[in-house]
Amino acid sequence: MPAFAYKARGADGSILRGHIEARERREAVERLRSQKLVILELALRTEGPLDKLKALFKSKGHVTSKDLVLFSRQLSTLVGAGVPIVQGLAILEAQAENPAFKTVLGAVRADIEGGLSISDALKKHPDAFPELYSSMVKAGELGGILDTILERLTAYLENSEGLKAKVKSAMMYPIIVLSICAIVTVFLMVFVIPTFKHIFESFGSQLPMLTQMFINLSDFTKHYFPLIIAAPVVGWKGFQRFYATPKGHKLCDAKTLSLPIFGPILKKVAVAKFTRTLSTLIKSGVPIMQALETVAATAGNVIIAEAVLATRESIREGGHLSDPLKKSGIFPNMVTSMIAVGEETGALDVMLGKIADFYDMEVDAAVKGLTSLIEPIIIVVMGVLIGTLVVAMFLPMFDLGQLASNMDK
Repeated sequence: MPAFAYKARGADGSILRGHIEARERREAVERLRSQKLVILELALRTEGPLDKLKALFKSKGHVTSKDLVLFSRQLSTLVGAGVPIVQGLAILEAQAENPAFKTVLGAVRADIEGGLSISDALKKHPDAFPELYSSMVKAGELGGILDTILERLTAYLENSEGLKAKVKSAMMYPIIVLSICAIVTVFLMVFVIPTFKHIFESFGSQLPMLTQMFINLSDFTKHYFPLIIAAPVVGWKGFQRFYATPKGHKLCDAKTLSLPIFGPILKKVAVAKFTRTLSTLIKSGVPIMQALETVAATAGNVIIAEAVLATRESIREGGHLSDPLKKSGIFPNMVTSMIAVGEETGALDVMLGKIADFYDMEVDAAVKGLTSLIEPIIIVVMGVLIGTLVVAMFLPMFDLGQLASNMDK
């Protein structure tokens, strides 16, 4: 972010000098004026060699979901207690431990003091406050129930974090174990097997096929070790570039939902997120058309987003919410049937919330089942791999006794 060097007069008449980070000159002026400073000079600060060196080693901070949950909970309490929003933001800005979030809160507070609405001030920082957040805050402003909306936002964010943690726990265990297995295997190939190779060469006899195969694999690994290390990195970078294209993004998202083991879990996660988000938005007073647009933007999967946008078009033309969701083939019949009942009874937000609760439990059970299934599979795979390697290395030893007896004869 650009930095502006300023010279200003304080409220007590003292002259202050310093620099302030802002996206543009106007924002820098607004933030300085919000601090009751009279600007005397303001110029874009040029970076010297030392500044560039600091920027190179300075880690780029970002606002985490945990920061957002804590902020929502605290701001809801302050607003509910009657604390003015600007004063509440100032308190939370002073308490924020994340420097990036502290900067964002300072900019939001300055924008609100400058006359912007809370939702418009939040929209200027999409990296910190997603579209869902600013849309719900806007509904809270218009309805005069900002503290209630913030409580619902906090509950939604906490549920989302819990759901995300469940999926991560299912993914992390096999990834960590397989990574350790791969590291151990490479270590054996590069450092251990070559030692056995020199011993076997002194025998002067033909090695068993399994042993020879592992020795050849060890030679290949040792010879192309830099290439083997670089291959995953290059492959990941190539995947990222492919995923950044619209065609690649859609293809990968579709394949993700159809994976043999993880696909059903990811579908359940998508259904839980869709119903929870839409329920929270409708309950908060966000119009259905705007709510569906927000849900599509925060879906995290192109296939889900397209299904939601198709639903939005159906409602625009006078149709129902459940019909296009059923046609998409992503949402189970139970979900679309319950949504149809919710539409008919006028309790759509309640029905969506019940679906979300049900699928949260489904995801929890599926994750536990997946973990209990993957653990023995990984143990068996590692045992077979290491056992085969050990057998291959000791097979020539079994022939050594016969070779020695033949030499005695």
